[in-house]
Amino acid sequence: MKPHTLNEIKISYEPNRASFDNLTIKDSKRAYEYLYPLFSEDIISLQEEFIVLYLNRGNKILGYFKGFKGGNASVVCDIKIILSIALKGMASSIILAHNHPSGQLIPSEPDKVLTRKVRKACEALDLYLADHIIVAPEGGYFSFADEGLL
Repeated sequence: MKPHTLNEIKISYEPNRASFDNLTIKDSKRAYEYLYPLFSEDIISLQEEFIVLYLNRGNKILGYFKGFKGGNASVVCDIKIILSIALKGMASSIILAHNHPSGQLIPSEPDKVLTRKVRKACEALDLYLADHIIVAPEGGYFSFADEGLL
């Protein structure tokens, strides 16, 4: 019998130890300060992007995933991808973030539905959804955690 050749699945994580100790999330404002520069400056007012921060038990940022880009009014996210990265990276919690090109900081119904779905999936995997932050192109943010929507 011939041995089978299987595809190996890998993710990459190379911590920058020099800055690791300084990257602690204490509140939504701090999360926003780390997240805002990650949005593409040339499209933040044109297209929605979705970014996930992955944190350890001490709320230090392990890294981020910028994997979903949408249109000017929505972005489709794959919860399985978001959580698979969290599990493989040994994250304890995650923070979701996306931009509203319109500058409107009020969450849409799809934003709320996605947040509920991710929270429920996180609970099943012993992960904590710390926040979902909506970012405006000119600055400013809305925090689901601050507004009691988690």
